[in-house]
Amino acid sequence: MNDKEFIKKIKKEEKEHKKKTNKKWIVFVTILSLVISILFSLLCEILMPSANTIVGIIVMFLFIGIGIVFDILGVSVTSADIKPYHSMAAKKIKGAKVAVKLKQNTSKVSSVFCDVIGDICGIVSGSAGVYIASKLAISLNINPLISSLLITGIISSITIGGKAIGKGYAINNSTMILYDFSKFLSVFYKIK
Repeated sequence: MNDKEFIKKIKKEEKEHKKKTNKKWIVFVTILSLVISILFSLLCEILMPSANTIVGIIVMFLFIGIGIVFDILGVSVTSADIKPYHSMAAKKIKGAKVAVKLKQNTSKVSSVFCDVIGDICGIVSGSAGVYIASKLAISLNINPLISSLLITGIISSITIGGKAIGKGYAINNSTMILYDFSKFLSVFYKIK
């Protein structure tokens, strides 16, 4: 077998493996999205109808905050350099092996953190906003369209602004953010 045939064979095997892995990942992330969105939506549906406006606003900001925090974590995992974590793992520093594992799975971690959790939090905060807008329209005796537009604007501007600030912070502090998060995860997740 010459070099060209060998390279062609390797590329074919890699392509087949990639297809299998990609299908498994798509199924996994789809099911994960379904489960997380049901849980978050259920939490919102339980809390919002009986909550007063202040509690509703707190719940809405909680979901916006969760989305921003996970976006920061996802960007940190993506932009952090793996070299310091290999060195720390060799010295058996707590959390370093978890950081290496996260970095080795950057695309998946980023997808789950930024896309799955971030998008679901955006949707659920919008649902919470519907309850708040209707309660504000009734309690303040204003047009429901105006309260809905106001709440939608607040949710989108805080989410977008928060993620914009968070991305810059995450890129500039990625090594420490990933390290701190990995230390926290290492309490629950052990890597041998």
